[in-house]
Amino acid sequence: MNNITPLPNQIIDSEHLYSDAINIILANAQRELLIFDQDLSRGDFASVRKFDLMQQFLSQNITSQLTIILQQTAFFTEKCPRLFSLLNTYGHKMSVHVTNQSVKHAKDCFILADGKHYIKRMHIDQARFKFALNDAASASLLNTRFKELKEAIQDVVLVTQLGL
Repeated sequence: MNNITPLPNQIIDSEHLYSDAINIILANAQRELLIFDQDLSRGDFASVRKFDLMQQFLSQNITSQLTIILQQTAFFTEKCPRLFSLLNTYGHKMSVHVTNQSVKHAKDCFILADGKHYIKRMHIDQARFKFALNDAASASLLNTRFKELKEAIQDVVLVTQLGL
């Protein structure tokens, strides 16, 4: 992992460092992870490392909760089989939702951990992001944004198909 100094509002411009910074946020999460992303195609979410970090998060604390809100699910369901499999094992602690049309215009993405650690990508098409550890003030704004996004949920991703 690259040596990244987690300073509040530090702007970094690198896809590789973006993935490394996500690892730092995931590794520091203890009880709650909130993820908003277009489709998880950036940030190396299909990697074994992301799977290991999320599995560790879900298994280390009986009350841990992981909530993911996506605009599109194809990448998650087709290219992230390890993460998708976590729904089967940790469905009681993990949920993946799809937004409705009202927020499809949102082009940023972020991860919020325990209401104090965060990473925020400015625009999905650019590698510019900022992140911080122990910055509850900035994280509070993202928490408010996540609550607004939850109001725009259209559907939930399920491990099994329902029907006849």
